[in-house]
Amino acid sequence: MGTHGSMTKAGKVRKQTPKIPPKPKKNQPPRLKNRLKYLKRVEKTVPAAPIARR
Repeated sequence: MGTHGSMTKAGKVRKQTPKIPPKPKKNQPPRLKNRLKYLKRVEKTVPAAPIARR
């Protein structure tokens, strides 16, 4: 069973490529998005007036 290349060539292409800064993310992570939807739907609503019992 032979090797797939010499160790002198390892990582050569990756080191030669220029570093590009990452693009800013457009969307929020799903966990945060779901949390904001929950707050908007449940906690921001005005609670109904309590029913008076006799």
